[in-house]
Amino acid sequence: MAEQTIKTVGMIGLGKMGNPMARLLASKGFKAVGYDVSDAACKASAKNNVEIAASPAALAAKCDLVIVLTAFEHQAEDALFGKSGVVEGARKGTIVGIASTISAQGMRAIAKRLAEKGLVALDMPLCRGEPFAEAGTLLVIGGGDKAAFERCRPALQAFATSIYYLGDVGAGQVGKMVNNLILWACISANYEGFKLGEKLGVDRKVMREMLLDSSAQNWALGSGAGDRPLPWAEKDMMVVLEEADAARVSLPLSGTIKEVIKGIKIERGE
Repeated sequence: MAEQTIKTVGMIGLGKMGNPMARLLASKGFKAVGYDVSDAACKASAKNNVEIAASPAALAAKCDLVIVLTAFEHQAEDALFGKSGVVEGARKGTIVGIASTISAQGMRAIAKRLAEKGLVALDMPLCRGEPFAEAGTLLVIGGGDKAAFERCRPALQAFATSIYYLGDVGAGQVGKMVNNLILWACISANYEGFKLGEKLGVDRKVMREMLLDSSAQNWALGSGAGDRPLPWAEKDMMVVLEEADAARVSLPLSGTIKEVIKGIKIERGE
């Protein structure tokens, strides 16, 4: 079982990220099975040759790899261990990739519980966002058993152009957490910089062109990430601060970033 090729991939969560990922898997030779609590999301994925399962357990029973892409950690836990959850249907040796952004501590706890059921847990958090999911150019950050992760690589390449393995289980979530810290720091700095520049009479468009050609250039500025809604920003920064507290590490800038992001969302009415 451990050497079996990944042929059938399940996607739990068929929203703005999971839907295009499942579509790309189905279009590139994998059998894709999907589940979502939203009937509308399931119907949208079914149009893309994704087989819809009635529950996470039913999905897991058909899959070599199950990817969990829920919004919050408690939702991932419910999909795995709740009624009709993954552990009820999965065969021993099934790989379960947690693509949700959760804490490293939570990831390690989930991995331990899955291992007790004979399942293999991997970190698989994603970077770059929705436009990149649609284009199949996401970045995947891996953690967990390296051999198991390498078995998943061909499936991950269906929707990602950059795939990194960072180490033991939880390492992928640490990588995503650090990425988010720096991303939201850049978005906060961009926001305040534009706010100051416009207040002092400089045209935003021209200033942006200048910044993209200067030492202030950053990915968030170039991609326009800060101009899109920021639904997960506060949650991401809470994960950073909670992990830092647990590790007894002082990150004063992170606390400020959380408050700046909150202010941006309040000002936008998000």
